[in-house]
Amino acid sequence: MSAKILIVDDHQAVRTTLRELLDWHSFRVCGDAKDGKEAIERVIELKPDIVLLDINMPGMNGVAAAQEIRRVSPSTKIVFLTVHDAPDFKVGARPWAHGFVPKSD
Repeated sequence: MSAKILIVDDHQAVRTTLRELLDWHSFRVCGDAKDGKEAIERVIELKPDIVLLDINMPGMNGVAAAQEIRRVSPSTKIVFLTVHDAPDFKVGARPWAHGFVPKSD
C-alpha cells in the first residue's frame, strides 16, 4: 500500500494540480489543507505518512506548522514546497523537513 499524502497550500489551484499529478502517478492523497492551522488538524485526523507543505501561507506559515506537526506526529515526513531555493533558507528550515521541492520544478 502506498504512503498517505496530505497536500498543504493556500492556493486551491495548486492543491488541485498536485492532487491530480499525484493521482495520475498512483500516489494516495488522503486530503488537503489551506493553511498551517488546518494542516495540523488534518495531520491529527488523517495521520498521513507524508505532508507536502507550502512555506509561504497566511496566518501560520509552513515552518511554524512543520514544528507543530513534528510535535504531534513525529513519524510524519515533511517535504516543503517552496519558491525559496536559496541554500541559506534550506539550512535554516532543515530541522523541520525531510526534503524540499522547488515549485518551479
